[in-house]
Amino acid sequence: MFRNVDWFTVVLYLLLVAAGAISIYAASYDFDKANIFDFSEFSGKQLRWIGLSLIIGFIILLLDYRIYEAYAYPIYGIVVLILIATIFLSPNIKGSHSWLVFGPVSLQPAEFGKFATSLALAKLFDSYNFSLNAKPSNYFRALIIIFLPICIILCQKETGSALVYISLIFVLYREGMSGFVLSAIFLAVLFFVLAVKYMDPFIMGLSYGEFSVFTIICVLYCLLLVFYCRDFIIARNVILGICGATFIAVIITLCGVQINGILFFSIVLSLALIYTAIAMLKHHVKKFMISIGFVILSVSFLFSVNYVFDKILQPHQQTRILVLLGIEEDLRGVGYNVNQSKIAIGSGGIEGKGFLNGTQTKLKYVPEQHTDFIFCTIGEEQGFIGSSLVLIAFLVLILRLIYLAERQKSPFSRVYSYCVVSLLIFHVCINVGMVIGLCPVIGIPLPFFSYGGSSLWGFTILLFIMLRLDAARKERRE
Repeated sequence: MFRNVDWFTVVLYLLLVAAGAISIYAASYDFDKANIFDFSEFSGKQLRWIGLSLIIGFIILLLDYRIYEAYAYPIYGIVVLILIATIFLSPNIKGSHSWLVFGPVSLQPAEFGKFATSLALAKLFDSYNFSLNAKPSNYFRALIIIFLPICIILCQKETGSALVYISLIFVLYREGMSGFVLSAIFLAVLFFVLAVKYMDPFIMGLSYGEFSVFTIICVLYCLLLVFYCRDFIIARNVILGICGATFIAVIITLCGVQINGILFFSIVLSLALIYTAIAMLKHHVKKFMISIGFVILSVSFLFSVNYVFDKILQPHQQTRILVLLGIEEDLRGVGYNVNQSKIAIGSGGIEGKGFLNGTQTKLKYVPEQHTDFIFCTIGEEQGFIGSSLVLIAFLVLILRLIYLAERQKSPFSRVYSYCVVSLLIFHVCINVGMVIGLCPVIGIPLPFFSYGGSSLWGFTILLFIMLRLDAARKERRE
């Protein structure tokens, strides 16, 4: 069995884990306690987690691969029950109830929910004659598996861990989900950013952001008519109608007559939809319904942005978004961690200050530098070169995992493998983006680098189950 294991991936895993242990030692270095094997320090504790992780990985490789297929749903159910129990049994730690405490050991069940959800999703796609696009209920079943742990983890007030599971949507895309869904996700993010960032008044009672979103909706609707519905005459008439009405409304507004912009665009878009319906209903019913659905959902989402931002998001979450978008500066509050992290990374320059020579990290200017902000330690001490090597190592690992995923013969192994890839990409991109100020601080670790047993165990289990399934690819043929 061991001869079929992809040892290249195992070596990459060991290198990343070893680099992570050294980085944690550097991040938590104490001049009075300089021994990496001091088990009272973070570096020593991480070595114990690493040792246990290696044992877990070895056991996973020894188990029969059929166990993961046979017990995928029971494992998922057990983990979901543990996640629910965590809400009531976990102590309040920094406002969240997401950790189970067993004496001196604390574990975060959300980290283990990732491999359980991946197994359940893979089992669903491995069902007899299952096809995602065969019927709408198949989408519903897949989304239930993904969003059930998300809802439970949100109840634990652990937003960052919950958002990680959304990356599994990309697996559905690999298995045949329409590109419209990914486009909708991108547009939702774009509309939200525009509506929040550009709140200053512009024209007709609309802000710059709202006017921009309405313009984008109109343009995209016309493009749908041209390239999706392929009806150039109707598209031309809609374009002329929207542009003409908007031009007249702007002229009237400039002449001093007040026009309600939201009401205006709602009427214009409604008339455009009615005209399109009359002209296309006999020939392009399905395509028209998709086009009108895009407009209605886009406008509804725009109207909901302010409500969600003001009423749903917590004050600290609002501040993080405003700081990220450059609307506010809170260098002593929410923006402190990111600002100090960028200072530390920038001070490293090209070659870095050298191992254990970082001043920002050694003097503890960067909070949580051994967990979520571990990458800033690498940036300061190893510089651009060291940071690039770490990112290249992750890139090689991800590309290797994609290669392994593509060569799987069974739907179960393929879907599970892509779940691992999606989760790993999301973690790396968001964590590094968070540390350098490109993403909001949502508190997710850098795989194999950030201190903590739950994260390391979770990714070890994820990766080694994938390796075991890949090794079984040849066992099935033998």
